[in-house]
Amino acid sequence: MDYEDILLECETRMEEAMDALDKRFVNVRAGRANPSMLDGIMVEYYGVPTPLKQLANISVPEARQLSIKPFDKSILGDIEKAIFESNIGITPNNNGEVIFLVIPALTEDRRRELVKQVKQIAEEGKIALRNIRQDANNDIKKLKLPEDVEKSGNEEVQELIQKFNKIVEEKLKVKEEELMTI
Repeated sequence: MDYEDILLECETRMEEAMDALDKRFVNVRAGRANPSMLDGIMVEYYGVPTPLKQLANISVPEARQLSIKPFDKSILGDIEKAIFESNIGITPNNNGEVIFLVIPALTEDRRRELVKQVKQIAEEGKIALRNIRQDANNDIKKLKLPEDVEKSGNEEVQELIQKFNKIVEEKLKVKEEELMTI
């Protein structure tokens, strides 16, 4: 592995850390309906745990409502049970064909809790970036390059982490605004 490969791998790992951050941010509900809220829900379908999104069409008919229309109506009860047991804090309503989830409006206190949670997630993202920087700097050091080349490599890694930390801050700011908007 040479110097350029280390920088390339470092940037790739930082981009992956941003993707992971995005996924974690999406799971923080902002009082708006988002089909990805149901991504982790597994439904018993013929004895096999199956992701909900493979068993039903999930749509957003209104800003604070999700509609789940199963491809096979016989599993409506199983889907309802899986949603209830998933502890997402929403009680499913079933009209015999479709399950509706009404997302409750957030209280001011709950919004502040969610902002704290999002800040914690952002901090964990920054820690991940620092660990990636540390690995890259160690890899550069192992190459036993001339001191000036090693120093410029470390500076490039530092520029990368500054770029990605700025992205984390921007994502955090957007998510905070989303959470605090009524």
